[in-house]
Amino acid sequence: MKPRYHIGVWILMAVLLIAVLVPGWLLYQRGDRYGWLYSMPAAVLTLAAAGVMLYSQIVGIRYAARLGDECDRAELETMRRLPMGICVLNDKGMLVQNNICFRDEIMEGVDLFGRSLPEILPFNLHALEQDVCTDHRWFHVTSLPYQTDDGSRLTAFLWEDVTELEGLRTAYTNSRPCVMLLVVDNYEDLIQNAKESVRLEVSVAVERLLEDFVAGTGGILRRLKNDRFFAVLEEQHVQELMNGKFKILDEARAISVDDKNCVTFSIGVGHGASSLQESEAFAAQCLDMALGRGGDQAAVKTDSGFRFFGGVSKGVEKKSRAKTRIVAGAIQELIDGSDQVFIMGHRFGDLDSIGGACGLAGAIRLMGVPVNVVCDPDKNLSHQLIDLVEEEVGDELFLTPEQAIDSITNETLLIINDTHNKDIIESPELYHKARRVVVIDHHRKNVNFVDNAVVFHHEPYASSACEMITELIQYFKLPEPIDSVYADCLLSGITLDTKNFIVRTGVRTFEAAAYLRKIGADTIRVRTLFSGSIEAYRSRTEIVGSAVLHGSHAVAVAPDEMPDIRIVAPQAADELLGISHVDAAYVIYKVGNVVNISARSYGAVNVQVIMEQLGGGGHQTMAATQITGITSEEARERLLAVIGEMTETT
Repeated sequence: MKPRYHIGVWILMAVLLIAVLVPGWLLYQRGDRYGWLYSMPAAVLTLAAAGVMLYSQIVGIRYAARLGDECDRAELETMRRLPMGICVLNDKGMLVQNNICFRDEIMEGVDLFGRSLPEILPFNLHALEQDVCTDHRWFHVTSLPYQTDDGSRLTAFLWEDVTELEGLRTAYTNSRPCVMLLVVDNYEDLIQNAKESVRLEVSVAVERLLEDFVAGTGGILRRLKNDRFFAVLEEQHVQELMNGKFKILDEARAISVDDKNCVTFSIGVGHGASSLQESEAFAAQCLDMALGRGGDQAAVKTDSGFRFFGGVSKGVEKKSRAKTRIVAGAIQELIDGSDQVFIMGHRFGDLDSIGGACGLAGAIRLMGVPVNVVCDPDKNLSHQLIDLVEEEVGDELFLTPEQAIDSITNETLLIINDTHNKDIIESPELYHKARRVVVIDHHRKNVNFVDNAVVFHHEPYASSACEMITELIQYFKLPEPIDSVYADCLLSGITLDTKNFIVRTGVRTFEAAAYLRKIGADTIRVRTLFSGSIEAYRSRTEIVGSAVLHGSHAVAVAPDEMPDIRIVAPQAADELLGISHVDAAYVIYKVGNVVNISARSYGAVNVQVIMEQLGGGGHQTMAATQITGITSEEARERLLAVIGEMTETT
């Protein structure tokens, strides 16, 4: 009975008692000496009822107190024997209470009272929910913080054993199917001049290698074309391949077509997809990335981007120009449908970037379409070339990024030359404002590439962007050849990126150079574009003299505030390659708050892979990176650490 009902009953009792005593008292006052006796039975009954009520209330209170004590004991005993681990920690992580399950099942009988639990178990004291693994068992831990009467903070942790559930989740994840696409790089070009017996031998060797590769995984393999394969593997085997760094890439290079050429694979892996259809789409995207980076590598899509494995071989040149002819027709059609064309390269444009843009602009002028080259007149490395072009054709060809942004329209075509990376284009604002974009580039494909291009002409085996543009110009429908000054611009870019036709040169490189020479390119005038001042020569000599050899790697750190360092540093790296037993050269220099590393090699070392580890990229023989917020010495230590890791893996 609730307290207010108790009060009401006592009031009723008092009213009844008064009601039976008042009539007896009135009879006594009127002279009836025994009148009060009439009220006695009712009064006795009322008092007896009140006594019973008082006694029952006392008994109820005692029962409630006893029941509360028993419930408290039952609650404590239930907590102690509950088949779920429970522990209570103070605000410092000290164990102040735990049940039997926590002590016997989780801590294996060890009493940790008074000890800091986070120092023993790998869990976060302040997390509301978390998963903890200890001794190959998984627990889902939920925290319940509360304040005590004295103001201190205690936290109860509930430990739910989810080992079986985690095992099922792992088994499900490991058994999910994963699509893998494999392509033999330039298969037709490799075997086109081989004997029939060699073709069959190579085909059988490739198929046997892939069958052995899939046989150990329990997956399936199907041949789609002579050079293309489709495989489906379980996720756990894909993880094993990634841990083994795709050794099949090395095994494929052991298959020799002739004394000069060997088989290489490009592999795209649809890792982490939610369905087979999505996995196939991921695999196709990864395969495109692998091919765009020169082949001979595997690309795997992850939550944070792409992971690459392999890529130690030089890209094999494609001899067919069918793609170039098709691309040239598509680009000319876009040019004819535009009211004006802007051509833009990368920041701090070199002879390949600015020279290619000028050469392409010369061809577009012959089509009768207004065209401009967009570049920063102060922040570029091609002042001599720009001066030459302005002297020959006038200064109206060049625009600053700000001028181009002000004059761009919806019908303007933007051609991005010598880069496909959004982070290093000359003007990101101009790129975002352009409605139609064309990309022409030869660098190995980067993750942050221009993904909205109408035409994406990308050939990582080409020596330079100028070589690619020279080939396109030959397929343009022009009334006459371009002017000789534009031919000089294109030849200077090829000369720069090939280091005077020493590295990254193929048959098509010399064919492009021969065409430029045919239409009037002057090799002597091109050579003058590479001349420098006596101060630049002294700076270059100082950098070379400060180089330190680390095995076959030469590393030099340029002094701060050195003039024309962006031009001098790559030249110094090229000169370091002339030292005996030097396979790769690196020059570290600082401009403002940014440390730059220029890397060069002749192909024995893939400097692109090394620069990618430091956030940069480029080619196998020519790469670079920029690191913000560190000193040159710290950059040197990072570089040496990456070189050491690469040396150990090889």
